[in-house]
Amino acid sequence: MMLAEVPQPSIRIERSWTDTIQRMPSFDIVSEVDLQEIRNAVDQANREATTRFDFKNTDSSIEIGDGELTLASSTEDRIRALYQVLEEKLVRRDISLKSIEPKGIEEASKGTARQKVILKAGISQDVGKKINKLIKELNVKGVSSQIQGEQVRVTGKKRDDLQAVITACKEADLGVPLQFNNFRD
Repeated sequence: MMLAEVPQPSIRIERSWTDTIQRMPSFDIVSEVDLQEIRNAVDQANREATTRFDFKNTDSSIEIGDGELTLASSTEDRIRALYQVLEEKLVRRDISLKSIEPKGIEEASKGTARQKVILKAGISQDVGKKINKLIKELNVKGVSSQIQGEQVRVTGKKRDDLQAVITACKEADLGVPLQFNNFRD
């Protein structure tokens, strides 16, 4: 007995237009500050200020506010020393000193002094424009960048071109610490 060939149903594969578009490699340039590491550095600096002999009876302290730190002490001289201790603790915790901006030392109540230190996070429009200009000056074919809020998205055809952009951004001094996130192939 001979088996009859049964016709197989035809399988039709449909592809949407998004399947045919190849995604270009990209990454984001951001400037972020790890607030937990800042808090740890401030705690260490406060602990050192309470135990060091040159800070005895000066009521030196550092307080964390919303986007800023406040250094307080009995004299301007002790504020400068406290700021130096804070810098040491930040560097030990791998926080760039570009992410802090000290303001002037001012007189406070009862003959004390204080200083505000601003925490810089996010890429401003001016810095974003500088990054875009830097990338254009590299003359890397197929690489483009655009500002998206407080970050810059860089896309390119080749992974090596994007790595050249990262290297150039690391070497450039833009006044803010830069991190490179979301690298996608």
